[in-house]
Amino acid sequence: MKLVTFETADGARRAGALDGREISVFDVPDMRTLFERGLDPAAAAASGERVALADVRLCAPIVPKKFFHTAGNFREHEEESKVVGWSHEIAPWIMFFQNVDAIIGPDDPIIYPEHLTDELDYELELAVIIGKPGRHFDAQEAASYIAGYTIFNDITARDIQRREMRSGVFSFCKAIDTFCPLGPWIVTPDELGDPHDLQMRLRVNGELRQESHSGNMSVTIAEIIAHYSALGYSAGDVVSTGTVSGVAGFSENAAELYLRPGDVVECEIEKIGTLSNPVISWEQAYGVPAPLLRRW
Repeated sequence: MKLVTFETADGARRAGALDGREISVFDVPDMRTLFERGLDPAAAAASGERVALADVRLCAPIVPKKFFHTAGNFREHEEESKVVGWSHEIAPWIMFFQNVDAIIGPDDPIIYPEHLTDELDYELELAVIIGKPGRHFDAQEAASYIAGYTIFNDITARDIQRREMRSGVFSFCKAIDTFCPLGPWIVTPDELGDPHDLQMRLRVNGELRQESHSGNMSVTIAEIIAHYSALGYSAGDVVSTGTVSGVAGFSENAAELYLRPGDVVECEIEKIGTLSNPVISWEQAYGVPAPLLRRW
């Protein structure tokens, strides 16, 4: 089952289940509420109301209470960083929180903040949706907490990241407004099958930049979910699982590969779909030129 959040012509946001070219609408105000109430998506989809997919705009499938970032899980990402002498080690088990206000959905624009960065990068990731609250559980129990999977593009300002990492902590570089594309929907575990058997690809303007397989994770999704459970989950929380090799910033020709206004980024994960987002300038977004470039 594919779970979607959508906006109708009058601007109202609803949640539902995609069935071909139609959406079965849930009787809840948003997707997070579905999980908070412990509702079965299949039962919620039987409410009777249906709308045509062509008549609505898809949004980010969920806005969580907490968004857990994983970094360093795909060790291929660490290996490529060594080729260009990246400023800091990409250690395993790096964890931090995302700014949920930065979340955007499919086809929403990534706004290039020219006054903050000139090294805008992409990072394809598989993200996991937590379906119920819980804490302090082990990997054997983790599957019962997983409500579904979606695609996450971890947009990163590399120049800001290098400066932040001098302290050993980075967050601002990934949490700027519109830096968190998520979607296009949530695929439930029964439809997706084995999350460690998925092809992963990212393209910029049709050019393949990242390509890997979810089986290349250094630890399992169950181990990640269990590890973070010490922090406590709320229903509807999101957990990312780390990016794969092929990012612009760890390439020898990085300056040529960084994102620019006019680019279109497509993130594809097998059995989920494709998350596509254009990159636009500050002036396109706000109607005024960006402020002068600021350095920290």
